[in-house]
Amino acid sequence: MASSLSLLLLALCALTVAEAGLRVFNLRATDLVPDPIGPCDGYVKLFLGSAKLGTTSVIDNDDNPWWEEEFAYLTARQHDVLRLEVYDRDLIYDDLVGICETQIKKGNYVYYCNLDDDVTLYFSTTLS
Repeated sequence: MASSLSLLLLALCALTVAEAGLRVFNLRATDLVPDPIGPCDGYVKLFLGSAKLGTTSVIDNDDNPWWEEEFAYLTARQHDVLRLEVYDRDLIYDDLVGICETQIKKGNYVYYCNLDDDVTLYFSTTLS
């Protein structure tokens, strides 16, 4: 009986953890500024506080990229700071296009950040 109760409690804890957390998805940028030598090869690095959530793929030769990746972080909490850094990949040194920071909130949200005069980063979050 005790082992059945332990398994039940373990299953309930796992279910709670699986339902909780942050999901970041639907990342896209508009009007990335191309290099003098060619179009932008953009990618995004994602951080939650000091934890790195990951990096998107590089989308070559596109000033309006849309990234398909989704990122998750199980121990995220409301008001944690989500930071997205947009880069243009180059042969020698990747250029930082801009940084977007926002405090996450519970629920489903669509955000946009103006990175400079014309560049905008859009993304969606779900925090349960």
